[in-house]
This record gives sequence, structure tokens and C-alpha cells, in this order.
Amino acid sequence: MKLETVLAFHPHSKPFWEAAESGRLLLPLCGDCGKSHWYPRPFCPHCHGFGLTWKDAAGEGTIYASTLMRRAKEPYIVAAVELDEGPVMLTNIVTPDFSQAGIGARVKVGFDYIGGSDRKLPVFHPI
Repeated sequence: MKLETVLAFHPHSKPFWEAAESGRLLLPLCGDCGKSHWYPRPFCPHCHGFGLTWKDAAGEGTIYASTLMRRAKEPYIVAAVELDEGPVMLTNIVTPDFSQAGIGARVKVGFDYIGGSDRKLPVFHPI
């Protein structure tokens, strides 16, 4: 399934994808409870409020959990990154040195075309 097909079913995430194309990481922010969350959805998972806006994220965080996918044609790292704003994002860690992607490592967002996509996706690099 192409990414555009998936995006067509989730119009509430359009601001995120538009920002990603310009190299910015946006997070939904609840105007009711003041908390950011991830993944984009039409309501706040913390308080169930609907007063959401989009806020630029710093784009830095800490690896919460990670695994090296060794059996792939080209090994890669999948990780849960806890953003400095609080939410945890499932992503890829891009680094030639896999030892830099351990739990607790600091990372910074970048945007790459991965997985045959024609859209930029957020990935993280060790700081």
C-alpha cells in the first residue's frame, strides 16, 4: 500500500506531513490540558478534548527502546524515541554505527525518503 493511500484516510494528519516535507516536526498539542501527544488523531488521548493545535517540536529525544533488524537485506534500527516534549514516537535510527543507538542515547530528528516512499518521513540520528 502506498503512503498516499494511507494519508487519504487520515486527513487530520495533513499538517504533520506538510511540515515533514519542509523538514519540521509538528506535534498535536491539546489546548485543554496542555499536553502534546503522538500519533495524530482528532482528540487528545490524555483528556479527550478536541481543542487541538499543532506545535513545532524541538526534534530531540532519548531512545526508550530499540532493536536491530539483522535479517533485513540491509540491517536497520527500529526504536521508540521519547521526545523532549513527552510523547513516544516509533521511528528508525539512522547511523552507520549501530552501537550509538542504545537505550538512553540522545537523538535528533531528520527527514528522509525511506521504504520506497515518495514522502519524507521522520527518522532520528544520534547526537
